[in-house]
Amino acid sequence: MAIFLLAAFIAVPVIEIILFIEVGGWIGLWPTIAIVVGTAFAGTSLLRIQGLAVLQRAQDSASRNELPVQEVFDGLCLLFAGALLLTPGFFTDALGFTLFVPLFRKVAGETIWRWLSQRGHINFTSFGSASHDSGVPGPVIDGDFEEVKTHAPSKAKLPKEKGG
Repeated sequence: MAIFLLAAFIAVPVIEIILFIEVGGWIGLWPTIAIVVGTAFAGTSLLRIQGLAVLQRAQDSASRNELPVQEVFDGLCLLFAGALLLTPGFFTDALGFTLFVPLFRKVAGETIWRWLSQRGHINFTSFGSASHDSGVPGPVIDGDFEEVKTHAPSKAKLPKEKGG
């Protein structure tokens, strides 16, 4: 994983530099800068619109006592897409705009879930209403507690004051 991250940190800037040189050579300096700035504005607009929609879907899921797993994944993808679109460059913009496509996010989420379930240990804990299959009637409330004993110290144990 560390080698993959190192390769990405080296490859992405090199790809961006190559694309800046090529696109700048084709259309010129100012149109290239205008495209980079325009994609940042377009990305923030898309992020606001889709982010609010994902937030609404997450609230709807929570009100139905469902875990908003897909909505959380969509929110993370949108957050990553926003960061990519604010990063100057054509390659990062292309990746960022790809993450705004709901079908791509769905396929990516299923692929990541499949990969995690095959290679990793997934612990899934649900809080809220217990299902009928669990044998526990009613809601399950998880909590921590600490027992605190409060009592005043007895005067016999206190040292005597030296008078003056």
